[in-house]
Amino acid sequence: MSMQLARRFAGGALPYRSHPGPGYRAAVRESPDAAVTDGPRRRDVPTGVIMVGMAAIAWWPAFTLGAWGEIFFDDILALWAASVAALVFVLVERRRLRGRLARALVLLLPSVWLALSFAAHERVTDLGVALLDLAAFAAVLVGIPFTLWVLVQIVWPDFAARTPRRSKWLIVGVVGAIVIGSFVLGVNQARFLTCEDFTISGNVAPDGCAPADTL
Repeated sequence: MSMQLARRFAGGALPYRSHPGPGYRAAVRESPDAAVTDGPRRRDVPTGVIMVGMAAIAWWPAFTLGAWGEIFFDDILALWAASVAALVFVLVERRRLRGRLARALVLLLPSVWLALSFAAHERVTDLGVALLDLAAFAAVLVGIPFTLWVLVQIVWPDFAARTPRRSKWLIVGVVGAIVIGSFVLGVNQARFLTCEDFTISGNVAPDGCAPADTL
């Protein structure tokens, strides 16, 4: 046996072990610290993505409501298109009928506003305009977060089940704070924006905006 090993070493061959020993397994095994931190970090990624996505979508309607006193039609129609697509998914998904109907009713809000707008187009009164504005506000206020939540469940089906309650409340708190902050910024737009800022960006200058020479 010793002569055979000597010949193999002399020829440049290395000894081969079909079963690596415990030292080899310990060298390639992931460290305990990495294993502990990698799991929670991966679970936190969807929470951060959803939080950023919701905030990026919800801030502009809140800002326009504060600056112009209304929500623009393109925001409402974009919400309507997303809610209709989400509604179709909710109706065909494999879940209990009761849960699907409850979500479908909320997703119908933008479509209800659109239908009321068509019905009241010929006979619009001051009360009708106020009711339509209230319906549009309710559709956006309720429809945006709920539609986004349904879209999140489409992209990450296990998000609602695997995400802790504190993470869900964190999303609600952060997005809600950004929406309120955006509305406050819209109300006080004259303090940090000028009329020319709105014009250059392609928007009509809101009432009470500050001329360029005042800032």
